[in-house]
Amino acid sequence: MAARRVLILGGTREGRVLAEALVATPGVEVISSLAGRVRAPVLPAGEVRIGGFGGTDGLQKWLSDNVIDAIVDATHPFAAQITRNTAAAARAAGVPALVLHRPPWTAQPGDSWISVDSLAAAARAVPTHGVSAFLTIGRQGVEAFAGIDTVRFLIRAIDPPTGAVPARHELLLERGPFTVEHEIDLLRRHRIDVLVTKNSGGALTEAKLAAARTCGIRVVMIERPALPDGVLVVHTPADVQAWLAMDSAQRPDRGNGGR
Repeated sequence: MAARRVLILGGTREGRVLAEALVATPGVEVISSLAGRVRAPVLPAGEVRIGGFGGTDGLQKWLSDNVIDAIVDATHPFAAQITRNTAAAARAAGVPALVLHRPPWTAQPGDSWISVDSLAAAARAVPTHGVSAFLTIGRQGVEAFAGIDTVRFLIRAIDPPTGAVPARHELLLERGPFTVEHEIDLLRRHRIDVLVTKNSGGALTEAKLAAARTCGIRVVMIERPALPDGVLVVHTPADVQAWLAMDSAQRPDRGNGGR
């Protein structure tokens, strides 16, 4: 491969799949960096570092000090600040970079989605669409719903929320993947009438959308934040491997990657 020393900003299944493939590639050294926001993360293959870099300047210095040839942002599609910092640091350090994001979900026949652009907008929408909400946004952002007392919330996350939570809530600690049957049973047992989720995409937690469709439940869908201008975006680990295999003269460092 043209890129010999690669930094993966991970935390997603795609990042782990990519790390496993690169670790098995002769002549490639891969370092995966995790933010450390999950107490017991699923670790990728190869070398792993946990914790932040200290913003754009800290990451720029780390890239230079560690002689990184390429950086792959395989963080969650909603990790907007990390993605902005990465794009800026990579440009400043002169290191080729791209974003690996799984494709977003799209509404299917029978779906009833209310698309919103933020957690605050989702919190405003929930009371007008139901009285029993299934909140599946992870532990961060739950406090946006803390002031709602007319809705009962079932909150699912890997780790407990650390901020304020709604007065009427039940916490469910689970890690995917989930089956459609599991999700249908959950929705019916808790008499859910509105599902709140982020458009993270991927198959790991997609079953809840099929379950909502089957049960005729509305979905408040929080759409992804905009990416920085000019970043290259790909959707599969194989796309990343093809990009890394190019020499510097061939590799497109900017573009929309089919976004």
